[in-house]
Amino acid sequence: MDTAPRGVNLRAALSVAGASMSLFCTVGFLNAFGVFQQHYKASNLQNMSESDISWIGSITIFLLYLAAPITGLLVDNFGPRWLLLSGSLGMLLSVFMTSLCTQYYQFFLAQGVLQGISMSFITWPPIAVVSRSLPAHRGLALGIVLSGSSVGGVIWPIMLARLLDHSSLGFGWVMRIVGFMMLPILIIACCTVREPRQQLEQTTTPTTTITTKSPAETGSETELQVQTPIESTPIAAAKRRVQKSEIMALIKNPVFICLSLGLAMAFLGLFVPFFFISSYAIEIGIDPQMSFYLISIVNGASLVGRVGPGHLADRFGHYNICFLAAISSAITAFCWTAAQSLGGLVVISLAYGFTSGAILAVQNACVAKIVGPHMQGTAMGLLMGCMALASLGGGPIGGALLTRYGYLSVSMYTGASLAAGSILIAAARFLLNKNLASPV
Repeated sequence: MDTAPRGVNLRAALSVAGASMSLFCTVGFLNAFGVFQQHYKASNLQNMSESDISWIGSITIFLLYLAAPITGLLVDNFGPRWLLLSGSLGMLLSVFMTSLCTQYYQFFLAQGVLQGISMSFITWPPIAVVSRSLPAHRGLALGIVLSGSSVGGVIWPIMLARLLDHSSLGFGWVMRIVGFMMLPILIIACCTVREPRQQLEQTTTPTTTITTKSPAETGSETELQVQTPIESTPIAAAKRRVQKSEIMALIKNPVFICLSLGLAMAFLGLFVPFFFISSYAIEIGIDPQMSFYLISIVNGASLVGRVGPGHLADRFGHYNICFLAAISSAITAFCWTAAQSLGGLVVISLAYGFTSGAILAVQNACVAKIVGPHMQGTAMGLLMGCMALASLGGGPIGGALLTRYGYLSVSMYTGASLAAGSILIAAARFLLNKNLASPV
């Protein structure tokens, strides 16, 4: 099914680098929300509950995934350039507007709504482009791309914590510094993420054959081959009709249904430790200055978890690795509150970061295995859209459980959602190939 170039060339390598930079500024920045959670509770939003504050991060994740089907369709039809440009402008506007916020609804709209929509336009198009650029190395390539979010998850929390708590700049100027840092990185991403050349040739300049009869020789025919833009040819309309039927076929595909439900269940709890591990550390008596570093430790381990398992998945199967990562994350989450010291929490952070990172690394490669290259963006977008509601509820549910029952309930909730998700992922793998020894 994959007809895109299978070798690694400069264009593809630049796309991988640019896509990684785009995720550094989006999901990587979102991974630092735990720092904002603690800061808002201590200063800007002291009168709001943990659950209320977590809604800001949750709505960002929700819109990031909810807009994915739209961005997936757009990138398949129009390419990534304008999506990246508009998303980058929106992301920068969001950051600079957040620097001016003083009330809850303002943070919710600027850092939650606007940032979530903008992130979706920067995140999913590069992933779709890389997926069809390097089909033979899809797991490794997507792992490298997603490692950008892990690097961001290491750098942003440390930088934000140091500037917010150990400088006299104030919240407004800290956010403006963030915006100025993102500006050149997003410019590079916009310039380097490009469709594979063969894909462009196939979708933008099809050959239309026109048959005409010579006036002098009514019995002879002359064929003229004219290259016209795809939007003006009958081939374009046919392609749109095929895509609609393929979308319906994908939605009804049992493998896609089980995979989507499994990842949605997993995502109900997947990001909860990212939001609350820092506050849990403070709860058991760890120095608040050190607790911020746990977020960076989780994301640092996630970096290894996204690249290493992504490479292994190309050899041993993307569904196999996804299931193992989900069940391992569940076990680690169940053990979360057993850690009662800094050393124990560091171990939990490393383990959870690695296993959860592996899920994120291979989820897109899993859905890419059941569609052709022209459907990569659409399929990934639909998958992410299915996970939108789950990502919206995770943080607030965790916050509500924390308020009423404490951290043990949050740990059990996270582990249970990941365990249920792993079962459904295993079902998708079995439906795709019943041979358990097959590298699917």
